[in-house]
Amino acid sequence: MKAIFFWPYQLYAWLIFLPLVIVLTLLFSMLTVIFATLINPEWASRVFAATWGRVLAYLTPVSVTVEGAENARREQSYVVVSNHQSQYDILLIYGWLKLDLKWVMKKELRKIPGIGIGCEKAGHIFVDRRDPKQARKAIREAIDHLSRGVGILFFPEGTRSRDGRLLSFKKGAFRLAIDQELPLLPVTLVGTRNVLPAKSLRLFPGSIKMVIHPEIESHGKSVEQLTEETRAAITSGMPPELR
Repeated sequence: MKAIFFWPYQLYAWLIFLPLVIVLTLLFSMLTVIFATLINPEWASRVFAATWGRVLAYLTPVSVTVEGAENARREQSYVVVSNHQSQYDILLIYGWLKLDLKWVMKKELRKIPGIGIGCEKAGHIFVDRRDPKQARKAIREAIDHLSRGVGILFFPEGTRSRDGRLLSFKKGAFRLAIDQELPLLPVTLVGTRNVLPAKSLRLFPGSIKMVIHPEIESHGKSVEQLTEETRAAITSGMPPELR
């Protein structure tokens, strides 16, 4: 079936969908800037980021399943840790994880016209990855100004997995959880690499799933222990062939 419809779908993807991605991304960035200024950043980020993610997912189109939604409590702040397979991971998390998500991103992204200012107004955290001390300081200062019900989002693998299996985890998210005494919220994303593989433009519709696991308390644990527990939780939600 995919072989039959792949190339006809590419006409839609390149001529209709991708131009819509650009236009809608700029539109929602502009709306975020306006409403973050007029109302508040938390409301603007929660509403427009979720709408952006859902609209682009529906236009692809993909079907979405969420398991464990009750594990993400709106009144609790978390360090959210997810596996990373595709650019569609971002749409899925923003669209269906019902938290005010803040993404720790490299400072160079602030320079992207339209998108950079939108991310800044939404409260995303820009860091210099070449300067770990500055990065930790920027994250701590940002957290001090955030309200409850926030998710600080990390992809601890640091890059997208090409085959879907988990890569090794970097330690930053786990150190942050311990330093700030925040619970970790493990998230497993399934099927996004079939929609858009890593390092590829071969987009095709499909089914994707997000599994939200029970939170993991960070208090009294070492970075290594917390990393191991989180990795085990994320792995448990993956298809058997990828564990």
